[in-house]
Amino acid sequence: MTNILLALVALGATLSLPTAMAQDGEALFKSKPCAACHTVDSKMVGPALKDVAAKNAGVKDAAKTLATHIKDGTQGNWGPIPMPANQVTDEEALTLANWVLSLK
Repeated sequence: MTNILLALVALGATLSLPTAMAQDGEALFKSKPCAACHTVDSKMVGPALKDVAAKNAGVKDAAKTLATHIKDGTQGNWGPIPMPANQVTDEEALTLANWVLSLK
């Protein structure tokens, strides 16, 4: 009985992980200067985050690459305007990258 209960608790935690990640990613996005240049649905200074997700759908190591771009900045991926480096930890950058990639 205890094993079944533990399995159910583990399953529940696993199923809630994408939701928790999305909430954490969105909250992190709102707490950082990302929103000064990006929106979820439309191009502003930078591309819409849904466009970033679509461009990177199915790309190997997309989360890792995006996390590096978020943390270190990048230039030329979406036009001439560079994306500056952001003061985020490696973990925060990966959380943001995974959240962006989850957008549809």
